[in-house]
Amino acid sequence: MRILRTLFDNFTLALLAVMLAATVLPCEGYGAVFFETLTSLAIGLLFFLHGARLSPQNVRSGASHWRLHALVFFCTFVMFPLIGLALKPIVSPLVGRELYVGLLYLCALPATVQSAIAFTSLARGNVPAAICSAAASSLLGIFLTPLLVYLLVGVEGAAVGLQAVLKIVVQLLAPFVLGQMARRWIAGWVERRRGWLRFVDQGSILLVVYTAFSEATVFGLWHSVPLQKLALLGVVCCALLALVLWLTQALAKRFGFSIEDRITILFAGSKKSMATGVPMAQILFSGGAVGAVILPLMLFHQIQLMVCALLAQRYARRVDAAPVEA
Repeated sequence: MRILRTLFDNFTLALLAVMLAATVLPCEGYGAVFFETLTSLAIGLLFFLHGARLSPQNVRSGASHWRLHALVFFCTFVMFPLIGLALKPIVSPLVGRELYVGLLYLCALPATVQSAIAFTSLARGNVPAAICSAAASSLLGIFLTPLLVYLLVGVEGAAVGLQAVLKIVVQLLAPFVLGQMARRWIAGWVERRRGWLRFVDQGSILLVVYTAFSEATVFGLWHSVPLQKLALLGVVCCALLALVLWLTQALAKRFGFSIEDRITILFAGSKKSMATGVPMAQILFSGGAVGAVILPLMLFHQIQLMVCALLAQRYARRVDAAPVEA
């Protein structure tokens, strides 16, 4: 344990413990319903507190930051699919056509909203821009993802309907708006407890990781394909994420964004939504193909949570170290 504490901080150790717990003791049945509800409440509280903290001027500034949003949308809906197509000569022979189709489907998905904003907040990035960009990406993905899947794979399907839009509104936008409305009464109280808000960020991430890993374990992520092919797919997902993280950072630096904006672009432009991807796959693909299609997404989702949690913690330490250096 002493060696682990030397190598990792408390949040990283908690993340590893949650991943192990979800793999060994995944939540199922009523337990899964309980943790999904608890996660939704934690995310709602997170957005409510962000709404209470952010001034209307900052929110308008985040929504009008069109250069940042344009780059995030480019990374999500253009760069990702192009990388997926470019990887075909290498990936398709390694993992097979079915899993490669799943990788293309992964590349066509929108960004995940909850964890992208939570990671941006934890890393002290541009939270107003992250909220606007990630929410808009998720809404656009409802229409753009089926079109991209048709262009990349040739699958005919329909977009996800009103239910997905309502989920985003109820779970994310409504708490944020309520926080903005309550700001005049509780803004000072929330500002004095900024350290507590950081624990809300970390707690929501841990809950998302536990529910995601539990779902992956219950779905048989670790047993549905041969171990060798699963390992190769894991390497491909790691390489894809590393390439996208490097490209998003390089593009953000190239266009002269600030460090806070680069953090937002990194987390909003490199993540893919399993919450949107799994139900949408059931619409776009036939029943027998859904399992192979969502397998790369489920594996990529676990990897992106682990890597982005570590990156967010590293970015957060730059702010904590600044007063000491001064």
